[in-house]
Amino acid sequence: MTPPPDPYGRSAPDPFIRRWLFMTACIAALMLLWQFLPAIEALLSPRVASERTVTPRGDLAADEQATIELFEKARDSVVYISTAQWVRDVWTRNVFSVPRGTGSGFIWDDAGHVVTNFHVIQGASEATVKLADGRSYRAALVGTSPAHDIAVLKIGVGFKRPPAVPIGTSADLKVGQKVFAIGNPFGLDWTLTTGIVSALDRSLPGEAGGPTIDHLIQTDAAINPGNSGGPLLDSAGRLIGINTAIYSPSGASAGIGFAVPVDTVMRVVPQLIKTGRYIRPALGIEVDEDLNAHLQLLTGQKGVFVLRVIPGSAADKAGLIGAQIVGGNIVPGDRIARIDGQPVDDVAALLARLDDRNVGDVVTLSVERSGQHRDVQVELQAGV
Repeated sequence: MTPPPDPYGRSAPDPFIRRWLFMTACIAALMLLWQFLPAIEALLSPRVASERTVTPRGDLAADEQATIELFEKARDSVVYISTAQWVRDVWTRNVFSVPRGTGSGFIWDDAGHVVTNFHVIQGASEATVKLADGRSYRAALVGTSPAHDIAVLKIGVGFKRPPAVPIGTSADLKVGQKVFAIGNPFGLDWTLTTGIVSALDRSLPGEAGGPTIDHLIQTDAAINPGNSGGPLLDSAGRLIGINTAIYSPSGASAGIGFAVPVDTVMRVVPQLIKTGRYIRPALGIEVDEDLNAHLQLLTGQKGVFVLRVIPGSAADKAGLIGAQIVGGNIVPGDRIARIDGQPVDDVAALLARLDDRNVGDVVTLSVERSGQHRDVQVELQAGV
């Protein structure tokens, strides 16, 4: 059946054109629907969002709970230390207090003594100690021992005295046991980091050519600038060291940190509180690292060559003799090989062994002179 003729004389559209127009209209409708689909969904969806239920966590793991309790108990014993330096204006002659740096420390006893690193307060004119509860106090310097990187401050806390850190031991530490460091890295106060004892009995040269610091604990607990002076604790929350240094080319934690062992702290801090300085035990001899190394090469023997015996000293009373100059050549005197059976290969080792003792202790020196070996007992005297 053919369509009736158009009254205006127009011809009927081609079937292909009709199909093309239909498809175009469908595509346009789909595009329009796609554009307004989010609005349609929002219009048809419920006005009130469905509530989510909280999934029960359950109890904390035993090690997590132990770490939380350790931090909560130790936190109040850790302090934030900020230092400043007095600067005089050359024109007005006014004195200004310029911030110098920050560090950490911990409460030592009920008398208000605070222990920190020597390098935290070195060169400072004043120090302020901030407690965990927000109170701040101007600190007084009690004493320092640069050889151990230890300093003692004192604050006047009249009420609500913060607790002292429980004291542990470091002689029985084992590589692999857990440790916890609390401090103020980069000024982020009261930060807890954890790790293990990585190594024991490390030695590091002091800052700016200072004396070597011996018997250090190495740990991988994250220690950064600002942690210095803070406590290193064992899993029982006892003090086992003072965080003192890091090894890092970038200046930030690289997983190698060092702490002064608490056994050293227990020898040094009471003396600093009592006298303001640490008196190292000594033999009463003079030695020189460079000349000692030369004599070791010359003789092919390790140990410490005595250069001079101080008249009237403990070594003099024990009969030790020093080196002599004969015909322009150095003739070695006594060579100390051991102290109480422990080898001393060089001057640094000798000083470290002596530092483990106290003034008045009697030590046995294994001494060699002209190929003859003997043991000598020496009562340690106060060093200068």
